[in-house]
Amino acid sequence: MSNVLVFVEAKDGKASKAGLQALGAGAALAASLGGKCIALLAGNGLDAEAATLGAYGASRTLLASGEAFSKHSPDAMARLIANQAQAQGAAVVLASATSVGKDCMPRAAAMMKCGLASDIVELRAEGGKPVAVRPVFAGKARVTVQASGALFATLRPNVFATPARGGGSAPVEAVKVAFSLADLKAVVKEIVSGAAGKLDVAEAEIVCSGGRGMKDPAGEGKQNWANLEKLAATIGAAVGASRAVVDAGWRPHGEQVGQTGKTVSPKLYIAVAISGAIQHLAGMSGSKVIVAVNKDAQAPIFKVADYGIVGSAEDVLPALIEAFAAALKG
Repeated sequence: MSNVLVFVEAKDGKASKAGLQALGAGAALAASLGGKCIALLAGNGLDAEAATLGAYGASRTLLASGEAFSKHSPDAMARLIANQAQAQGAAVVLASATSVGKDCMPRAAAMMKCGLASDIVELRAEGGKPVAVRPVFAGKARVTVQASGALFATLRPNVFATPARGGGSAPVEAVKVAFSLADLKAVVKEIVSGAAGKLDVAEAEIVCSGGRGMKDPAGEGKQNWANLEKLAATIGAAVGASRAVVDAGWRPHGEQVGQTGKTVSPKLYIAVAISGAIQHLAGMSGSKVIVAVNKDAQAPIFKVADYGIVGSAEDVLPALIEAFAAALKG
């Protein structure tokens, strides 16, 4: 039993970036274990996309479709993952640590009477067995996880590399689904999307986050938030926010970074007017490069930052926009 099953999340008819990262990690682990990497895709109208997954490391691709997958249902996804984990004799079952993965993987693991290693940042094989590493205590330490049975794990986005598309191919097999829409406990009736084309902070390679020090966007902080949006647009970044900002209703919850929000691991994280409470650091300390902007030179954020700028958002943001625009133009 050395096969690796990877649930590849799809968005708008395409495998998501985080899903492909999980597939790449699964392919590498399967090679170390001497097994096969099996991709699992669920949804309608994904036939063409399923045919491409062999180029990203899949040995086989399983495609589930039908009325049970016409709308998102964590119950349907969990049943599918558990059924296929058993059918394929998987030693490891992987998915992205996105909202979808976090919703369905614990259910699937429970159905299989297995534990779940969440938010994994490293995967490897030791003595022919899979080993996962995950952060604990708000990122202050890491623990090694092994399982007596199948190892279920969700992978933190942007920690594992997105595999380059190769020339490989893999057969696509239709999965026979033994349950219908009527068998499901819950089905999402409607999804209210944000602005079209807006980057998700969890998957973005650059994140610009603002804190309470940016001030109320309905008042004197209006220009600060407009400048943060402009900076993000200039460098192709997603906009994030601290919990205090979200609690105040200044920004949507989908942008919240931190222990009670989203965990991000971008190449560049710019924190503006964020003091650096431990709850926020837990969600962004895995960033490759951290730039902190704060008018308080003693702010805790500077202890984890690679680069620090002491100054107010009013002064620094316009200067950053101008500097980045000039650098990118040149």
